[in-house]
Amino acid sequence: MKTLKIYTLALTLSFLAFNCSNNDDDAPTQPAGPDFSGTYSQEDQMGRPAVNTVFVSPANKDMYNVTVPSEQNAAFQGMFEANLLALSPAYANGGTNALGQDAATFTGLLATDVLNVSLDGTTTFFDGENVLTGRALADDVITVELLLIFGGEDFSENPTLSDDNVDANDKTFLSSFPYLASPW
Repeated sequence: MKTLKIYTLALTLSFLAFNCSNNDDDAPTQPAGPDFSGTYSQEDQMGRPAVNTVFVSPANKDMYNVTVPSEQNAAFQGMFEANLLALSPAYANGGTNALGQDAATFTGLLATDVLNVSLDGTTTFFDGENVLTGRALADDVITVELLLIFGGEDFSENPTLSDDNVDANDKTFLSSFPYLASPW
């Protein structure tokens, strides 16, 4: 919250300084671009929405968020698996999800928090055939994750836990960049 207040103050002061300038004779200049010389820190990883929230125990959130993805599987897969087994009894009994993955395989995939992207095929979180090959704006990511956690081998197990019941965005996506509709 403190960072947001500082950012807002800095932004407000920069608008005031720019708008108070009385020098209209200079030719317009091009923006200098972003300044990456500061010190930055990783706050949260969300390659796959809700995965970090659900599977990383509260005491380990900070460590997970600063661990580079290539090291996450080795460090956190065991925790992910224990939390999955506690959430979904189907896995505890040797079951698999619709991808044919048992608990260890599925949590190995989830523990590395990156968004996979297919460079030569369909880009989607799930379209009935392709799974976890990217993410389109209209993809129902949370329902797909719930299906893979609770839906069993054919998505029919635990139907009340396998859908967030949010079936569409509240506004239609635009057909050109920036694709997201105005919030108001």
